[in-house]
Amino acid sequence: MKPGWILLFAASLMTAISVPATAATLQITMDNLVISPSEASAEVGDTIEWINKDVFVHTATARNGDFDINMPAKKTVTSVLKKAGTIEYYCRFHPNMKATLTVAP
Repeated sequence: MKPGWILLFAASLMTAISVPATAATLQITMDNLVISPSEASAEVGDTIEWINKDVFVHTATARNGDFDINMPAKKTVTSVLKKAGTIEYYCRFHPNMKATLTVAP
């Protein structure tokens, strides 16, 4: 290999190693007083788009206190996951609306 190619190969290898993984965006919808999906998986650093399609205000309230997201009617709110674990959550205004989010490290 020519010296120039070695430097180019080393530089491209270092770039590949130093590029962080891209966080994902997960959509969770409140519609007709139902959370969908009722079971979801994500990773720390991912963004959740909480989409409220109802004419009612909803919340996504974690039973363990990790988050309490308020969602106005017909609006979308975002949050970033900061902690790993299995989180059961519900709507404070409509406690029959419940779901589980599993967050990997």
